[in-house]
Amino acid sequence: MSAEGGGAEAKLAAIPDVEIDPDGKFKYILIRCHGPGDVSKDIVRGFAWAEFHADIYDRVAPGIEALGFDCECIGGGRIQHSRSQRNILVFGYSMGFGQADHSITVEKLKKQFPDYSSITFNNEGY
Repeated sequence: MSAEGGGAEAKLAAIPDVEIDPDGKFKYILIRCHGPGDVSKDIVRGFAWAEFHADIYDRVAPGIEALGFDCECIGGGRIQHSRSQRNILVFGYSMGFGQADHSITVEKLKKQFPDYSSITFNNEGY
C-alpha cells in the first residue's frame, strides 16, 4: 500500500521529524519514509524504553505504514539529552542497523530544539 497523489506530501509533512525522550541517554534510529515517486523524508526516533534499536523500529514502522508509506531504518546510534543544560550529543552506532548519518540527525534536532546551546555529534563509542 502506498500514499497516492498530491496528498502524499502533506501526509509526509504531518509525520514529526523528531520524537525523542526529554532527558537521558538512550538509543535512537534514523528512519527513511518513502511515498510515491521521489517523495521521502528522514525522521529521528529515540527512547530510553528500547532495549534494542529494532524495538524502536518495530513500534514506529506500523504507524508510518498505516499512513500509506514504506519505511526503512537507515542506521542508529545513541543520544545524550540534557534538557536542563540545553544540549544534545549524538554518537555511536546500532549493532543491527549500522551507524546512522549523525549529521542528518543533528540537523533535524537543531530544527526541533532551536534554543539549545549545543547539539553535536561524534562517531565514537557504542
